[in-house]
Amino acid sequence: MKKRLLSLALGTVLAMGIATPAQASEGPALHPDVQYAIDAVPGGTVVDEHTVVWPDLGMELSVPSPDARAVGSCATGSYCAYAGANRGGTKLSWTSCTTVSTAALSTVGSIANARSSGTVQARNAAGTVLGSAGAGASVNVSGGTTNLRCLP
Repeated sequence: MKKRLLSLALGTVLAMGIATPAQASEGPALHPDVQYAIDAVPGGTVVDEHTVVWPDLGMELSVPSPDARAVGSCATGSYCAYAGANRGGTKLSWTSCTTVSTAALSTVGSIANARSSGTVQARNAAGTVLGSAGAGASVNVSGGTTNLRCLP
């Protein structure tokens, strides 16, 4: 009886551990960067469609999800201005490092920098800096902001 239970348990574990081609194609497709990484560096373990790890190397590759948020609702790789304080209210966002008019917002109460480097500044019409947010940060700003400037 014990041998039969062990055989059944072992058979279940083996059956669960073997993916058929149909099962393998049912999951989400791997991001092309994850596929490239696992092809280029042997021994990686796919965590999900955006992540692969190499435990023996202490290494991980993570592709940002399009839904990832680095600073509140300011998406990864973006700069944002908000009508309200603390990243609240209507949001204006952009990804290129340039100077952007905030005329689309009636007022600017806060700014965020959801990039991995650089600074975004809230400035008034005279060019005075009213607030500055470094990479991965946000700051509340006083009224009078007319433009936002990115510094790489």
